[in-house]
Amino acid sequence: MSKNIYKNRRDKLGALLPENSVLLLPGADLQYRNADSAFPFRQESSFYYFSGFCEPSSLVAIVNSDKGLSSIAFVPPKDKIKEIWDGYRAGPIGAVEDYMFDKAFDNTQIDLMLPDILHGNEQVLYSIGKKKGFDQKVIEWTTAASSKDRHSKSINITDASSLIGNIRLIKDDHEIDLIKRACDISAEAHIEAMKQVKDGDNEQFIESLYIHEFSKRGARFPAYPPIVAGGENACVLHYVENNCELKENDLLLVDAGCEFNMYAADITRTYPVGGKFSEEQLEIYKIVLKAMNAAIDTVKEGNSIMMPQEVSEKVITEGLVEIGILDGDPDQLHKEGAYKEFYMHKIGHWLGLDVHDAGDYMEGNEFMKFKPGMITTIEPGIYISSSSNVEDKWKGIGVRIEDDILVTKDGNENLTKKVPSDPNEIESLMS
Repeated sequence: MSKNIYKNRRDKLGALLPENSVLLLPGADLQYRNADSAFPFRQESSFYYFSGFCEPSSLVAIVNSDKGLSSIAFVPPKDKIKEIWDGYRAGPIGAVEDYMFDKAFDNTQIDLMLPDILHGNEQVLYSIGKKKGFDQKVIEWTTAASSKDRHSKSINITDASSLIGNIRLIKDDHEIDLIKRACDISAEAHIEAMKQVKDGDNEQFIESLYIHEFSKRGARFPAYPPIVAGGENACVLHYVENNCELKENDLLLVDAGCEFNMYAADITRTYPVGGKFSEEQLEIYKIVLKAMNAAIDTVKEGNSIMMPQEVSEKVITEGLVEIGILDGDPDQLHKEGAYKEFYMHKIGHWLGLDVHDAGDYMEGNEFMKFKPGMITTIEPGIYISSSSNVEDKWKGIGVRIEDDILVTKDGNENLTKKVPSDPNEIESLMS
């Protein structure tokens, strides 16, 4: 891909900066698992979005001064020995020539040069509280810059989280293509797992199926730790132990998506281990599916992002009344929040470089409205633990269904519809 896209993003961000300001984008550092064994490096998402640069302990400064916009990168220095062991480094020259920064320096020079870069500016912006230790470094650099001239204006520190996140919130065509590929790979993995799961399998084995299917299609890593939850384990929303044996009469809830070229997919499907839903499982499943479809229909330009939430709550409340789990008037029960014992989470989140992606959910004092280029998950669920005050036949049933929805000018596009959610299609696939 042309590196122009990253330069264009930096230019767009720079044009939004106040005059005489500097925006800082810190990259991720290498993280160690134990001793000298490091986790695979994964660049910080916003740093990557504006740079395309994937070397650790780097920093970008975007400067808007009276001399115009400029971008400065601090990157790991060239080092022949380290390159023998760990691979190629671009170095400052490569950062300018290959990644189109205006200037670049060794990252060993950050503490020395940052105060000079900040000096004379009135504002420094960055995402406050996102990187451990970085807040203190900004304070130190700002203090050092201010001390260079006692008569200069003070430098204000401003949180840039919303500024950065809301640029990332609207996906461009290149990003949409990558997310579609991540969604296709993830959907194909779900389909393969549905075909193979059987009584007596361990949750961990099913997890390994997903990771294998991701990897062989070009996605080396999952976008998040997969949730593979058999039976009542599905009632634990972030269950990740994935170590129990599956039983033929259980449902299996799997929340798993891959990361492809840094972009995430996020799919949940719930299906019967034995290939056929029981009567009670099917009744719960159909309520969740109805809620999901109704919620997806509301994901349209101009609608409030809370509309899918409200619609899903009402559908689930009505469904629980119809099957006797809740008793009373559905509208009144909804107002009272009676559904929250069984449906206790929000219906979705932004999706992109992060599975819970950057971007605000409020505009001023109101919830944001959907705009073309946004991608949101839609994921209603019903969870009935053994401690619930319901008939025994319902206990231990946990169902969640999740798809990834792109807002378009004409409505929306379901990016994960390839993997079946209709119960008849699921049973047919598993037969």
